Amino acid sequence: MSRKSMENASSVSRNFVLLGIVEMEELSYLYCILSLFIYIFIMVLSLEIVLVVLTEESLHEPMYIFICNLTFNGMLGSSSFFPKLIIDLLTSSHQISHVGCFLQVLAMMTYAFFELSSFTIMAYDRYLAVCDPLRYVTKMTNAKAIKLILGFFAYSFINILVAVILSSRLTYCGSQIKNIFCDNLSLIVLSCGDSSVNNVYGALSTVTLLVFTLLITAYSYLKNFMVCLKISKEACEKAIHTLITHLLGFSIFLVGGMFIFIRFRLGNNNLPLFSQVLLSVTFIVFPPLLNPLIYGIRTKALRVKIFQHLHKIRIISKL
Repeated sequence: MSRKSMENASSVSRNFVLLGIVEMEELSYLYCILSLFIYIFIMVLSLEIVLVVLTEESLHEPMYIFICNLTFNGMLGSSSFFPKLIIDLLTSSHQISHVGCFLQVLAMMTYAFFELSSFTIMAYDRYLAVCDPLRYVTKMTNAKAIKLILGFFAYSFINILVAVILSSRLTYCGSQIKNIFCDNLSLIVLSCGDSSVNNVYGALSTVTLLVFTLLITAYSYLKNFMVCLKISKEACEKAIHTLITHLLGFSIFLVGGMFIFIRFRLGNNNLPLFSQVLLSVTFIVFPPLLNPLIYGIRTKALRVKIFQHLHKIRIISKL
């Protein structure tokens, strides 16, 4: 074997190959521009919402704190995915180091678990607001809202950290990941040792979170709907609007996130690579892109404050 071949073999052993990036090479610059535009849009709009909620005292309420949290989590999730993708498309690079891969799994899967947790918290918050409005201000204070956010984030991070540590202990006989980013299930597929612990832990942690999320969300909005039948038409329409908005965002995230899990658990690898990649990125692209619009811009009080803030910026820029 030549020295160059040996170096290439050594490089492959130290890195994973993202086949999804290879698939995108023919139109890499087009995908790069599109990814950059989406990332900038997400960051600018999300940052505006976060700044407005933090600086406007009238928005220091649990509902807006939860919107701010969901938006900020979208920024973190996008930043764990888009920058590397954009650089890879620009440089025609399709490799990622083992350490880099584990870190990306940690960041993106923490985002995913915390996103589900955030939807659950918001469903519970709306349940209290609609079903127990007289005691809402005592049951859901700003301090309690922040504690819920921090508690669920810690749970999500520790849960994923354990999964990543388990994956880092595996021996890998393959290096080709059928995606444009690293996910834990792809790493398990590439391992050639006993990964039963990883499979059991991954299945239990994911199913536990999903069952908890679905039960709380379904119960909360079923109770909300029942209350709507007893209140005025105007109040009912407002509550239903909130319900549909929440379920829309929740469904968009859930479909994309569950595809990765189902694809490997059921052995469904017959889809073309491009289709697999497209469905896999749904959970990391659309929620951060749509959440600021769904929960921020369509919320009247927040929308008014955003326009006021943008107007102030425009006036200051003219001085």
